[in-house]
Parts: sequence; structure tokens; C-alpha cells
Amino acid sequence: METGTLEEMDLAPTEKVVLGSIAFAIFWVLAVFPAVPFLPIGRTAGSLLGAMLMVIFRVITPDEAYDAIDLSILGLLFGTMVVSVYLEQADMFKYLGVLLSWKSKGAKDLLCRICVVSAISSALFTNDTSCVVLTEFVLKIARQNNVPPGPFLVALASSANIGSSATSIGNPQNLVIAIKSSLSFGEFLLGLLPAMLVGVFVNALILLCMYWRLLSIEKDEEHTLDEVISEEDSASHRFSPAAMSNPTASNSQELNPVLEPMITWSSSSSNGSTIHTETLRNRVSSKQSNLQGTLSGNIESAKPWKRQLWKTRVYLVTIGMLIALLVGLNMSWTTLTTALALVVLDFKDAQPCLQKVSYSLLIFFCGMFITVDGFNSTGIPSTLWNLTEPYARINHVGGIVVLTLVILVLSNVASNVPTVILLGARVAASAAMISKGQEKRAWLILAWVSTVAGNLSLMGSAANLIVCEQARRSRFYGYTLSFWSHLKFGVPSTLIVTAIGLLLIRG
Repeated sequence: METGTLEEMDLAPTEKVVLGSIAFAIFWVLAVFPAVPFLPIGRTAGSLLGAMLMVIFRVITPDEAYDAIDLSILGLLFGTMVVSVYLEQADMFKYLGVLLSWKSKGAKDLLCRICVVSAISSALFTNDTSCVVLTEFVLKIARQNNVPPGPFLVALASSANIGSSATSIGNPQNLVIAIKSSLSFGEFLLGLLPAMLVGVFVNALILLCMYWRLLSIEKDEEHTLDEVISEEDSASHRFSPAAMSNPTASNSQELNPVLEPMITWSSSSSNGSTIHTETLRNRVSSKQSNLQGTLSGNIESAKPWKRQLWKTRVYLVTIGMLIALLVGLNMSWTTLTTALALVVLDFKDAQPCLQKVSYSLLIFFCGMFITVDGFNSTGIPSTLWNLTEPYARINHVGGIVVLTLVILVLSNVASNVPTVILLGARVAASAAMISKGQEKRAWLILAWVSTVAGNLSLMGSAANLIVCEQARRSRFYGYTLSFWSHLKFGVPSTLIVTAIGLLLIRG
């Protein structure tokens, strides 16, 4: 486990403090508001700009900047994304979508199912991936029940965040904590699983209480819920982890809305010649099919038994990865080995698969590591923590409350990953001064609170933004989840779930 001591650092010279603060402020603004009018360059470019300014301003040296990049975290993140791509090709998420509506007993039952499926899938395949894939299914189910999608979308996002807290591969901040703390996959799971399970249950109860009347509306027509997710619909929900860090990223399903004006214009300006709109739509559909075929390759057109054999191999390799993580093997190399094993078993050019990896997210992490390291070198975080630390020790209730409030606020103001990087070693060092056993508990508290903090507001986590944006951009089931409607649920849920979970963390 990473050492529990952290050298106290005085404030750096004034010039370094000022310039380092400016660089970090620019990074923070672009990370929280990626489309800010005066510099709309996005999160990834913003993190690189912050990192570059740290070096240009001589807050840190180029060598220190390179050393700040944690390759083990990047390897773990890359491997997880590749495995998720192959699981999607093997129809894992299609089966999850079908499970949502199988023999359902109404809207309240569906809400509870969404909570459970979202939590479990997020713990195993990251919360962002689950939200990217399941949002469209949830919109269809809401329409089938003739109820507004709002409660179901909130259930999907909030349960994904809570569920992802249970494993070290559930979300980016947990990846960072797992590497920095050297906690094994099993230790992470055992420490946070009780809190996660109870948290999902309590979150579902709050959802039911808040939306009971809305979910009790009788349907105007009878529908068979088992038919909500057809084979054709399921096949259309291909996702790209590249969308995880940018909910507005384009995908192949957006070809139709883009080309619709072209189709209409061509039909009206044909000067008597017959240009059939349906024919053009078929061509667009054919192009989309070709895009999907490029990714799925020969497997899609293979005989059914070959397809099933390939899917079985993907599932077995993934199960092997989870077992390896549980027995304590190196997480980064385990996920990378699993990713490479899936590439080899696929037995064809891996370029289409690797193109779906979110390299922009990996670059964002590189820039963030450098920027945060530069900000740490100014001495500001250490100075602020030294003022707070005496009141935030986890050996008494008051200290846990103060620490929790600090993490909740920072996670929603500065985002949860930078918060974890800034506070992690300091919180662990403070706990280690109490006892060695408290250090592990401190890391688990940080993981739990920083993750559940994402439910406080719509801007609290990438998963929330993904669900909101995917729902808004849905072609047939578009729905806008407002900031205030989410906040009305998010504040009580976050505070209650966080408090109950803290009582159940096993350090």
C-alpha cells in the first residue's frame, strides 16, 4: 500500500503560486465547462493546455511532468475499454436490455429492475459504458408504459454511479484509488459491496417514494413488455467508449437526422424526375450497416454456431479476468492481458475495435496528472489540507462528517477524479497516523463518497451527462432531463445514501 506519510510542504515562491494557480484554474474551467464561450476547446485540449502551462510557467520541469503520468492507471483504463468493446460485440448489453423488460409487472417493477441492472453492469463494465448502452432501452420502456422517462433516467444514472463504487474498475476515480492505494480487487469489493448493495436499495426506495404517483398512472393501451426490445432494436445499440468522455460525440445512428434535409431537398427539387425518399433512406441504412459490419467483421456473417462459440470465448476470457483480479494479480497487466487475448481470439485486424477506444480520455488523464502535480507543487493543497486535517480525522464521527462534506463539495466543484488525486495521499497519510488499519478505510471512504457525490447534481458525474445527452439526442424517444428535476432527487438521495454507506464500509 502506498506509504501513509506525506511530506508537509510550505507555500512555493509567490510567482510559482500565482502562475500554478492560473494554469490550474484554466484546466478547471475547461474541465467543468468544456464549451465555455471564450475558449471552447473541450476537456481534453483543456487538460493538455493546463499541463503545458505548468511547464511553460516553470511550475514543474519537463522531466517532472513526464514522471507525473501514471502509466499503470492508463493501462488499466485502456484495457478496460477494449474489453468493454468486445463484450458489446458479444451482445452482453443486448441481453441486459432484454432482461429489463422480461415478464415485467409494471412501471414500479421496471424502475427497480433498472436500478439493479444498472448497478451490476456498472460495477463490472464501468458506469459510463452502462449508461451509453442502456439509455435508449430505458427510453423505449418508459414509452411502452406511457410514463415520462424522467424517473427511469434518474434511476439509471444514479444506480450506475452507486453500483460502480463497489469495484476498482467501476469508474475512473476508483481506478486511480486502486493503483495509488495498492488495494486488491477483492479488498475493494469486500470493503464496499455491503455499502453498494444497501445504497442501491435505499436509492430505489427514494425513487419510488418520490415518483410513486407518476409511476401509478394506468396505461391507455395494453402492451406486451417482452416485445419492447426486439432483436433489430438491440442490434442498433452499438456504443463506443469514445462517447464516455464526450456525451455529444457523433455516432452512426446520427447519420439519418443529418441526411434527412438532404433527402427532403432532393425529393422536392428533382424537376419531375422520380427520386424516391425511401430508396435514399435505404441507402443510408445500408451505409450504417456497412459501418457496423466493419466493426463486427466476419463474426456477424458467420454461421450461428461459430458466432455462439466466439461469444462464449469472450465471456470465458472476461470471467477469467475477474477471477484473476479477485485473487490479487496486478490489475493493470491483467486487464491489458485480457484485452490482448480477446484481440488474438478474434483472429482478424484489430483496427476497427481499437478505433473505438477513447484515446481522448486517455490524453485527458495525462494532462490532468501533470496539471494536478504542478498545482500540488505550489503548496496550496497542502496548506489548505493542513488547516482542515485536524477536524477531518476518521477516528471520530465529527471528523468523518467534515471529510465527507469536503469530498462532496470538491467532487461537484472540481470533479471527482481531480478530487481523488488531490486528496488521496493526504487523507491516507492522516489516517495512517491513527493506525495502519485506518489507512485502508480512508481510501474506501474516499472511493465511496467521491462516487456517490456524482448523484448530487446533473453536472456531478460523466454518467449523468451521458444519460442526459443520450436522452436529448434520441431520434425517436427524445427527452430533456432538466438540472432542477435531477437536483430535487439528487440532494436527498446523495446525503442519505452516503451516510448509510459510511456506516457499512468495511475497512
